[in-house]
Amino acid sequence: MITHPSFTVEPWCLRETELNLDVLAQSESVFALSNGHVGWRGNLDEGEPHGLPGAYLNGVHERHPLPYAEAGYGYPESGQTTINITDGKIVRLLVDDHPYDLRYGRLLAHERVLDFRTGVLSRTARWTSPGGRTVRITSRRLVSFTQRAVAAVVYEVEPVDGPATVAVQSELVANEQLPRFEGDPRVAAATESPLVPEEHFAQETRLRLVHCTERSALRVGAAADHLVEGPDSTRWTAQSEPDVSRLTVTADLVPGQPLRLVKFVAHGWSGERSLPAVHDQVDGAVAAAVSTGWDGLVARQRAYLDRFWAGADVEVEGDAQIQQAVRFALFHVLQSAARNEKRAVPAKGLTGTGYDGHSFWDTESYVLPVLTFTAPEAVASALRWRHSTLPAARERARQLGLSGAVFPWRTIDGAECSAYWPAGTAAFHINADIALAAVRYVMVTGDEEFERGEGLDLLVDTARLWRSLGHHDADGVFHIDGVTGPDEYSAIARDNLYTNLVARQNLLAAADASMRHPERADELGVDDEEAAAWRDAASRMAVPYNETLGVHEQSAGFTQFQRWDFEATPPENYPLMLHYPYFDLYRKQVVKQADMVLAMMECPYAFTDEEKARNFAYYEALTVRDSSLSASCQAVLAAETGHLRLAYAYLGEAALMDLDDLEHNTRDGLHIASLAGTWIALVVGFGGLRRYLGDDGKPDQMGFAPRLPEALSKLAFTVQVRGRRLTVDIGRTRVRYRLVDGEPLVVLHHGEPVTVSADAPVDRRMPPPTARPEPQQPHGRGPARLPGGEEPQPETRD
Repeated sequence: MITHPSFTVEPWCLRETELNLDVLAQSESVFALSNGHVGWRGNLDEGEPHGLPGAYLNGVHERHPLPYAEAGYGYPESGQTTINITDGKIVRLLVDDHPYDLRYGRLLAHERVLDFRTGVLSRTARWTSPGGRTVRITSRRLVSFTQRAVAAVVYEVEPVDGPATVAVQSELVANEQLPRFEGDPRVAAATESPLVPEEHFAQETRLRLVHCTERSALRVGAAADHLVEGPDSTRWTAQSEPDVSRLTVTADLVPGQPLRLVKFVAHGWSGERSLPAVHDQVDGAVAAAVSTGWDGLVARQRAYLDRFWAGADVEVEGDAQIQQAVRFALFHVLQSAARNEKRAVPAKGLTGTGYDGHSFWDTESYVLPVLTFTAPEAVASALRWRHSTLPAARERARQLGLSGAVFPWRTIDGAECSAYWPAGTAAFHINADIALAAVRYVMVTGDEEFERGEGLDLLVDTARLWRSLGHHDADGVFHIDGVTGPDEYSAIARDNLYTNLVARQNLLAAADASMRHPERADELGVDDEEAAAWRDAASRMAVPYNETLGVHEQSAGFTQFQRWDFEATPPENYPLMLHYPYFDLYRKQVVKQADMVLAMMECPYAFTDEEKARNFAYYEALTVRDSSLSASCQAVLAAETGHLRLAYAYLGEAALMDLDDLEHNTRDGLHIASLAGTWIALVVGFGGLRRYLGDDGKPDQMGFAPRLPEALSKLAFTVQVRGRRLTVDIGRTRVRYRLVDGEPLVVLHHGEPVTVSADAPVDRRMPPPTARPEPQQPHGRGPARLPGGEEPQPETRD
């Protein structure tokens, strides 16, 4: 996208200078607006042309059957897919009876701008109708961060070259016609006209529709109200049908005399409340929006984002694309979760229907780490959603003959939706990903109330899962067999190292938290014997290692598998899972997404520096990156092991995943985890942000080990830690730590403790990286082009 000539590179916005229908669907994703509760794709105001129309409410889905060729115990019975709810952003225009459709007439100018500081999507256009009349159209749109249910549009039309009669139709539309679905026909059936009408209303300037989904029984409501400004000739009428509620405004205009429509929309849903309650809910929300007014919504939006950027901004000097990309990424990561309020963070956020709108482990391992340091209140909410699904996770564990809880691999409401059990049910590491997200949140925020409540519940149930899933062998070593780690080209493995290491942290964290909160532990039935069993399993956890090669094994025996024949694999056969059977992938040394590398990033203290370097080089030669989750953690370990130019290349791949549409599926929605990976590559990679072991052997100290690639002259970022804001300003050879506010803070700089206070910044020199041979990637699978357009080359050192 960003290399498309229609898009410019600017530090605080995404600007499209002309409309190109060949990237229309992709632009709808990158221009999407959301607050974590309501999501509007960046469709044109008039609704058509479109790539994929979309309006979403977090959690609203429809179920569909998951039939199997052969029955099996424990298989999920139904899938879930997010659906297009009532679309409230449509404002159609007719000029002298000619519909404003950019495929007809002449489009003289068209520009869209998404401003990351205001959260407003603006649009301007000049169009000459088939009848020869030229008009100027401007619109602005937002989805409110401060009024959770509310979105709003300002739409203005003015003739340029003579009088015109215009009609503006503001609509609420349910069951929009979607593009033909070429995938699973069961999903297509679930998403085609999924809303059953219950109520429609139109009176004066107010509109409302209420529907219910057929299988999931969720009630969905939308309401709108309007302010109309125009000449004395302006008139309007309202009408409604089961799936459409419409306000039509007509006016005779002359140049210099615009028609202006302000549209306030409220969305709501419930699986429990009655029809009157839902329509009252959306009516009340839209009335509050009208009271706030457009200017008030914009002012509150700007104030909200000012606070966010003050504690989250990342400044980059030396690469304008990366500067734009990281702010684009942070803005969309915030949009995915800011007001989710005990709902999931889908892998695509609320920007499209990719992955059926499901939430995966990506949330806890990629998205929540970023938000923990930039918008921690959103993390608490996301973890409380996971906590709300504990009953379903406990039931799933019982179904599988296990203790504790088994969280789903992919889900919308907490039920497992993966029909492919080797990559779904067997990917138990999600339990530890959730537990460690809770540990990280408490460590960074100091939220003891959360730890004592929901946090301890999550830790105890996930620890019980590990203790029942694994076993001690005759020598006392604790093994976890038959699991799938983050790498989906390996399945049903013994002692996946990532799984074992994060399970070890999970077990120790549960035992420690139970000790800190003994009364709550008693309520949960945790006694000294159980806590001791957790510690024992953690201390004897199997850590696969190949002594001959001097590297850790991704799983037991992995390094003894036959290597994939990369030389004989043509470029068009990637991603491999679309061209080769999983049976073949599972028994070869080939890695879809960084697994061992992720283990080193998540558990840095479990490896020596030399072990990290050897491991990284070995697995770099096997990792094909058929997943958008891979590049960011490869960037982190490349930076840590001294390969700064390679790290910079992987940063570019993560940062431009959607802006360059690298995987050719941005049309389905943004890759929220890869966007989060942009921050991870910069702050964790080049900033060296880590959790280190304290004197008590627990990962409770925060430190930095910053280094910059030659391409960047400066990297500065702000993180929030226990009510403080800490800025880290990294230059070529020195770094400055400055506390913006709060009590003094002790952090580590390349292992050296430094005390930072608000009135005493600390400057430190950065040691040079250790020179090591450049690692090699599989044939033809090197990182994407560097952000500046340059191909990555071998590093040179003095």
